[in-house]
Amino acid sequence: MLRWTLILLVVAIIAGVLGFGGIAGAATNIAQVLFFIFLVLFVLSLLFGRRLEA
Repeated sequence: MLRWTLILLVVAIIAGVLGFGGIAGAATNIAQVLFFIFLVLFVLSLLFGRRLEA
């Protein structure tokens, strides 16, 4: 999932540089959503992973 976030971020940067505002905005929004989902899943895995070991 982090890979998709980085890919969409690169697409957004390239589209922004080339002047495709709509595509850049959409790719940025999707990348942000995926990043926050990844972040929440990462924190949950840290919390539950430690509880299972203890």
